[in-house]
Amino acid sequence: MEALNFLQFRNLRRQIQDAEDGQERYMRLQKSGDLLSYQGNSDEVGCYVAGHPLSEGNSFFEVTIVESGVRGTIAVGLVPRFYRLDHQPGWLPHSVAYHADNGKLYNGSPVGKQFGPKCTRGDRIGCGIGSENLNTGLTKIFFTKNGEEVGSVEVAVSAEGLFPAVGMHSLGEEVKVDLQAEWLSEEGDSMMMVDSHEDDWGRLYGVRVSGVDYPKNRHPGWSPGSIAYHADDGKIFQGRGAGDAFGPRCFRGDIMGCGIMFPRGYTLDGEGDADDCERQEIRPNAAAVQNVLHLNDEEEEEEDGDRESRTVTVFFTRNGKLIGRKDMVVPRGGLFPTVGMLSRGEKVKVDLHPLSG
Repeated sequence: MEALNFLQFRNLRRQIQDAEDGQERYMRLQKSGDLLSYQGNSDEVGCYVAGHPLSEGNSFFEVTIVESGVRGTIAVGLVPRFYRLDHQPGWLPHSVAYHADNGKLYNGSPVGKQFGPKCTRGDRIGCGIGSENLNTGLTKIFFTKNGEEVGSVEVAVSAEGLFPAVGMHSLGEEVKVDLQAEWLSEEGDSMMMVDSHEDDWGRLYGVRVSGVDYPKNRHPGWSPGSIAYHADDGKIFQGRGAGDAFGPRCFRGDIMGCGIMFPRGYTLDGEGDADDCERQEIRPNAAAVQNVLHLNDEEEEEEDGDRESRTVTVFFTRNGKLIGRKDMVVPRGGLFPTVGMLSRGEKVKVDLHPLSG
């Protein structure tokens, strides 16, 4: 018994020494380059912990499932420096992990909560940390599947930081670990990429609607006369700050589209002179819609018939498929393409003239 205790103590000291030296630690796993494979008997957990914590300069890592093995019990997350290697990440206090076999999030407890979809062979599970909050003691940790964010959770961060970890628990499991994976988190990535029609987009900035500029600190859809499909929650916002369920959430790589279905019979003058948008004019007939750009502050009294003549159907798409439609009255200044962003790292490409519709 004393000899056994001595061996356990020596192994613990060796693990601590390796961690102090910045060495990665793993048990019941075989490591070959960036590949990890389970070498236990499925009764015991095998765990890998990286030698360095996530940091401001390296705030994201990703794990690709090469083989799911017998049960696919693969966990990806963050743990403290001296985490026990016979426990799955997320089971013990101050650790958090997304588990592939059931899609649950384990946050310092052996009991998980439903979090996202299950993951299997070929899927990539990513984990990142809000590097801007690393010094506050509490930060947001987010998880991704195949490049799309699944969700996030706030956790406490010690002075030593949180270390990338991978856990396995059944025969045949194998993963590829990329500790240098990239995620759009740099300050410069909050820019907006515009297609080749920059002049068209530039003219839309600060456009007057009914004699008033749209507030620059308001998301599209929040203020009267606007409508927008929001990617983060899949809701439609139409002239107010509360949204309604509308469609699926959208993630990295998704293409969101927006268009207008005008009533029959309208004609667009100035179509051959597209360089001067102020000369474009829609001449409605009795059933048409007015969408003229007014640059004065004069408001005209509206009658019910006038409102009906300016009612159009706005539709939204996701990856080329129709999500839904909403009827609305076109404001006096017209409706203009708009994109709103509200958090760091968001980046989009805008195409004002897509080859569709």
